[in-house]
Amino acid sequence: MIEVHELSKRYGATLAVDRLSFAVRPGLVTGFLGPNGAGKSTTLRMMLDLDRPTGGTVRINGRRYAALRHPLREVGALLEARDAHGGRSAYHHLLWLAQTHRIGPARVREVLDLVDLANVAGRRVKTFSLGMTQRLGLAAALLGDPPILLLDEPLNGLDPAGVRWLRDLLRRLAGEGRAVLISSHLMTETALTADHLVVISGGRLVADAEIREFVGAAGSLEEAFLNRVGGAR
Repeated sequence: MIEVHELSKRYGATLAVDRLSFAVRPGLVTGFLGPNGAGKSTTLRMMLDLDRPTGGTVRINGRRYAALRHPLREVGALLEARDAHGGRSAYHHLLWLAQTHRIGPARVREVLDLVDLANVAGRRVKTFSLGMTQRLGLAAALLGDPPILLLDEPLNGLDPAGVRWLRDLLRRLAGEGRAVLISSHLMTETALTADHLVVISGGRLVADAEIREFVGAAGSLEEAFLNRVGGAR
């Protein structure tokens, strides 16, 4: 599991994340929600030791991400799908990642098939559509068969069939006992996918609750979100 404790990040006079605490638990899809500028992406980057916190800690099964011996085997992350080298084929991009963790080519072919890119594995990444690039990023996140997934806007660029496919995949992975955190602006899809919610605004925690508890009498996740975030500003 992931434990975030009193996490803060300051950029000059701007406090982007303010003493944020929550946990991402196994067996659940946790939706990570907040308006633009709420601090979601900054929080995800600190989870992965890409940004250094001003204060607080993030522990992944008791350790910092930077201390994990084989991070791809422990945490699968998708923060920016377009960070793959455009001149490489999809297969060789994943093979390069796999070799850094002693993962064999059979697993590369397996995840390409899982994300429905096996038939374009030899194409250069720069020729991919946004949806195809997103699927490649998901393949990279799944490459090490990790027990934890951190996904920032994983639905970007996916068509309706792709959205349904990803929803089913994430729920299946959580059903296997994995901890899944997804950051998204899509309320309807989050309501269909997530079991639990962490909601932030202005870098502060607004809610950490089961989705049914959060929605309550509001009738929809969108309405409950707007009510709570509006009150938090």
